Amino acid sequence: MPTPLPILAILGRPNVGKSTLFNRLTRSRRAIVGDEPGITRDRLYGEAEWRGRRFLLADTGGILPASDEPLPRAVLEQARRALEPARAVLLVVDGRAELSAADLQLAEWLRRTGKPLLLLVNKLDDLRQEQNLGDYYRLGIQPIFAVSAEQGRGLDEVLDALVEAGRLAPGPAADAAAAAEAAPPSAEEEEDAPLAIAIIGRPNVGKSTLLNRLLGEERSIVTPIPGTTRDTVDAELERQGRRYRLLDTAGIRRKGKTRLLAEKLSVVMARRYLRQADVALLVMDMAEGVTALDATIAGYAVESGSSCILVGNKSDLARQAGKTRVAFERQVRSRCKFLAYAPLVTLSAAEGKGLPALWRALDEVAGARRRRIPTAELNRFFSTLDFQRASAPAGRKLKIYYLSQVGVAPPTFLLFASRAQPLHFSYQRFLENQLRRAFGFAGTPLRIRVRASGPSAG
Repeated sequence: MPTPLPILAILGRPNVGKSTLFNRLTRSRRAIVGDEPGITRDRLYGEAEWRGRRFLLADTGGILPASDEPLPRAVLEQARRALEPARAVLLVVDGRAELSAADLQLAEWLRRTGKPLLLLVNKLDDLRQEQNLGDYYRLGIQPIFAVSAEQGRGLDEVLDALVEAGRLAPGPAADAAAAAEAAPPSAEEEEDAPLAIAIIGRPNVGKSTLLNRLLGEERSIVTPIPGTTRDTVDAELERQGRRYRLLDTAGIRRKGKTRLLAEKLSVVMARRYLRQADVALLVMDMAEGVTALDATIAGYAVESGSSCILVGNKSDLARQAGKTRVAFERQVRSRCKFLAYAPLVTLSAAEGKGLPALWRALDEVAGARRRRIPTAELNRFFSTLDFQRASAPAGRKLKIYYLSQVGVAPPTFLLFASRAQPLHFSYQRFLENQLRRAFGFAGTPLRIRVRASGPSAG
């Protein structure tokens, strides 16, 4: 089993540049960055490398230690969880602003943890600003580094200091890591990769509660406030010998409803992660019923190419309101006709009921997504097809010769025909329906491409 990577936790009050630092060191854009305070609320993890040493960074929400409000207290609890396994802590303060009471309280709290601390005075884009570091000694944390996370200034010194202090474990050489990254994954590696699951839906339908139930821990902040999650929370777990990667995305709103920059960015990030997912869990509120926005988000899942499971959450509240599963399913199938192939699971994430059915659906859909039909079996299937049963478009008929499966995830088929042109929707629908009737493909989209073949090709 591989040795766990060392973890560095990034802490600070809101809007000091923690997420900018996280993105810079992980060379990614996973954390949402903007000028509005409090954009990051959950903890995010990302891998980084420095001088051949690999480590994990934990980005936490802006901490207000003295606040008794529910959301700041929840953010503080997430920071505590990030601190527990951390080998060192990077405390970030805003070098353009005066030290605040929150900075002093946070520094005092961190000193009591006994964790190795480094103080990063951020947003010092000009060398002349480094002359005013004296005030920061009041925090009682050394060493002090003048940095600009946005420009990358001063971060080399921070990382070198961590290496010198033995806080970063040695890993593979940087060039070997780069070569491995450039190499395409083998079939065995792809098979061994965790199943990426995006939990999507509109705000306040219970996505984070569902994530926490699946993980068995309070991994995402859950409050009654719609839109609590803004970043996408990424976590892995292993269950019955199978690995899963769970992505809890921010609630997707209508475009006209996303006024704040952070909310607009969170929608962009949610759709980006959706495109990376193998399976999307579209969570809907059974008590409220299916809305037009639910159908719009379902369309995003189809566009992304991910497989999909429809999840009716809050079955406990629906039951109290006298709403049945049958009525809900009828509404789902009416509003989301284009997802007729997606299984429906109803559950109560708050009560933890219905989860076994969801796990079974996940495994079934994951298997269908990677299913490859043997050529002989596909040939037998194709020989039974009667395209005359499909309503044909007017004009020159398309002669169809044979069918081949050329890919999985999602299953992709190549149709050899007299002309290379997109299939008329009637042929497309007929062929998809016949493939699903013969081979299942529960929850997964099918891709069908056409290639010219035969004497009339070209």
